Amino acid sequence: MAEKILMKGNEAIAYGAINCGCDGYFGYPITPQSEVMETLMKEQPWETTGMVVLQAESETSSINMVYGGACCGKKVMTSSSSPGISLMCEGLSYIAGTELPCVVVNVMRGGPGLGTIQPSQGDYFQAVKGGGHGDYHPIVLAPASAQDMYDFVDLAFELAFKYRNPAMILGDGVIGQMMEKVEVRPSKPRRTEAEIRALCDSWATTGKLNRPSNTITSLALDPQVQENFNIKLQKKYAEIEANEVRYSTYRTEDAEHLIVAFGCMSRIGETVVDMAREHGIRLGLLRPITLYPFPKKEIDSLVPQLKSIISLELNAGQMVEDIRLVVNGRIPVNFYGRQGGMIPDPEEILEAFMKTIK
Repeated sequence: MAEKILMKGNEAIAYGAINCGCDGYFGYPITPQSEVMETLMKEQPWETTGMVVLQAESETSSINMVYGGACCGKKVMTSSSSPGISLMCEGLSYIAGTELPCVVVNVMRGGPGLGTIQPSQGDYFQAVKGGGHGDYHPIVLAPASAQDMYDFVDLAFELAFKYRNPAMILGDGVIGQMMEKVEVRPSKPRRTEAEIRALCDSWATTGKLNRPSNTITSLALDPQVQENFNIKLQKKYAEIEANEVRYSTYRTEDAEHLIVAFGCMSRIGETVVDMAREHGIRLGLLRPITLYPFPKKEIDSLVPQLKSIISLELNAGQMVEDIRLVVNGRIPVNFYGRQGGMIPDPEEILEAFMKTIK
C-alpha cells in the first residue's frame, strides 16, 4: 500500500532513490540540494536495501564514482546544484561518450559564479545542450512538484538504461525546498547480479564469462571511428526525440495565447491562466516535462490557433530560444523572467503578459 508523507522535494529524491532499487549514490553537499544526501544518510539504506551512500571529497570525485558504478551496470546517481554540476560536466561527457546509464539531479540556484542559494532556472542551456564538451544530450526531466521529484528518479533510471544514456532531473530551488505530500510506494528490490548480467552483460564490466571482453572507453584516435560513433549517437538521440517527449497542458483547448513554462514557473503559470480567463482572455499553458527531448511537435500543433506565446523562466531567457525555433516567426514569441533568485507573483506576470498582447 502506498502512503502519503509530507516532505521536501529534495527528500523525495532520496526516498525515490531508495524505493526504486538504486545501487549507489555518490555526492557532495551544496545548497539548495543538501537534503538529498542528508536524508539518505538518515535513512541508512545500506542496512535495508544494500544501497551504497558515500560523500565524495568533491563533485569531480562523485561524478567519476558514478562513472565507475555505471561501468558495472549498476543503478547509480548523484545530485548537486549549479556550480557543482559545472564541475561534473567533464565526467558527464565521458559517460555520454561511453554510452553508460546514470542519473544526475540538479537543483538549480542563481548564478553565474557562486551567485546565490536562491532558486533559478539558469542551467537550462547547460542541461539540454549537453553541458560538457562534444555533441551529446542527456535526457532531461523537469519536475514541478515534490511528487515529480520522487517519481522521476525511477523514470530517469528507466530511460537511462533503455537508451544507455545519462538522464538528468533538472529541478529548481523552489521545488527542492518546498514541502508537499508525496505518495511513497512500496520499494522495488535491487537487481540481483544475475539480473544485471542478463540486462547489461553485452556492454558492462560484469566479469568475462563466455563472452568477449568489454572495453569501456570514450577515446578513438581514428577520426573515422569517432565519426561513426557520433553518427550512432545522433541516431539514438533521434530515437529519443521520436519516442520520449513528455508534456502536460492546462486549458489549451480554446486558447488564443499560450504560456510555456517548466518547474515552479509552470505552477505559477496555471494561476496566471485562471486570472487571465477571468478577464476574458483565452490563455492556456503548456508545461514541458522533458526539456530534452523538447515538445516541438506539441507546441507546433498549437500555433495555428494562437495569437502569441510567452515563455516564463527564472533566467534571462533560455527556453524561449527553443520555442522561437519551433514557431519560426509565425506568431510573436515573448519572454518574461526574473533573475538572481527573485520569484515573480502571478499578478506581476499577468501585467507583463497584458502589455505583450497590446
